[in-house]
Amino acid sequence: MDVRTATTADVEAVTTTLALAFRDDPVWGPALVSADGGADHLPPFWRAFVEGAVVHGTVFLSDGPAGEAATVAVWLPPGADELTPEQEHELDVLMAGALSPERFAAYEQLWTLFEDAHPRERPHMYLSLLATHPDHRGRGIGQQLLAQNLARFDAAGLPAYLESTNPANDHRYERAGFRPIGGFRAVLDDAQVTTMWREPAAQIGA
Repeated sequence: MDVRTATTADVEAVTTTLALAFRDDPVWGPALVSADGGADHLPPFWRAFVEGAVVHGTVFLSDGPAGEAATVAVWLPPGADELTPEQEHELDVLMAGALSPERFAAYEQLWTLFEDAHPRERPHMYLSLLATHPDHRGRGIGQQLLAQNLARFDAAGLPAYLESTNPANDHRYERAGFRPIGGFRAVLDDAQVTTMWREPAAQIGA
């Protein structure tokens, strides 16, 4: 499978794949339900995280035959923030306008849970988002993309961290070398979020 680094020209394709892939996610699906039931806020929500990471050269994708992003991985390098302060403000304005007051409060609380769970002791690659376009599911291409990314980080001696928001994916991450290190429950629906860590391959068997 051909994997390449995304550029700013790929932001919309990557955003579309994320919006489609996460609409039924056990955590993000309920968390992002708008007050009017619409979905116009979802593309700009996901786009913010793509734009925040693409500048680091750590967004990767495999192209689909129709120009879509068949599978995508949004990573952040050690010490990098997901969003700039300006992007955080824009996202807060967007979501405050889209969600009911009660859901916006729950959304803010959810972000606090993610931040509090994130380990900070050691430099690591952070897998912010991994998604496969619905038209390309069931072929294992997300796992292939992940494996190629991890091989690159192994070569640099970097561990990796992620939060799994869908228990159905936990075993896939474990096959890739991740191990559960903690977790928490989502605010609105009590869905499980599992935090996972992976040592570089050379150290896994050490």
